[in-house]
Amino acid sequence: MMEKQPVLQTKGITKYFHDPVKFQALNDISIDAYKGEFLTIMGKSGCGKSTLLYLLSTMDTDYEGEITIDSVNVTGMKQNQLAGIRNEKIGFVFQFHYLLPEFSCLKNVMIPALRLGNYSRQEIEARAFNKLEILGLKDQALKPASKLSGGQQQRVAIARALINDPKLIMGDEPTGNLDSKNTQIVFDIFKQLTVEFGQTIIAVTHDTDFAKASDRTIEMLDGKILSHGR
Repeated sequence: MMEKQPVLQTKGITKYFHDPVKFQALNDISIDAYKGEFLTIMGKSGCGKSTLLYLLSTMDTDYEGEITIDSVNVTGMKQNQLAGIRNEKIGFVFQFHYLLPEFSCLKNVMIPALRLGNYSRQEIEARAFNKLEILGLKDQALKPASKLSGGQQQRVAIARALINDPKLIMGDEPTGNLDSKNTQIVFDIFKQLTVEFGQTIIAVTHDTDFAKASDRTIEMLDGKILSHGR
């Protein structure tokens, strides 16, 4: 039985947008995400799922309620503190890969670790090779990112998200631009990360099959949680 150890918790998260008129985007959201859990968030466009992910990632700090990451309450922290937490504890995978096209795959993967500065350049390079190897891309490491297929580029983006061994990996439609074969590859990688490395995945998705195969799906409607899943 998996030990119930929340890596991320929210209590009563409420969010308003004020432009052009006051609008409640999130209403009293309380969720837990556990170590080694593959969690998906689903709901129609405009239900608030990407807004919620943005808050969970600490990029947006304008909300009511509390967010705790790895037992640290991050609500009200200063921007530089939050940047440190993001860099160390959270890896991001977006719908678009955001790689620097002229950089090699290896250099793209190294960037967050160089920013964090916990290891020497040599160690970071070795770690980046290791992450690319886990994702089946070691042979592409020195190629410019622009020379890879879309599916390969998304895997490089996942390797980049993993470089600092984050507790949490957050994905915003991480398979949104991929065909079914590459979607399956990304899903299998995420599953492997939770099972073998105990990392926690929180992914916003429109893909019902992707969500069904995850450990648990939180369903949202109009800024509220309909169901916390199984």
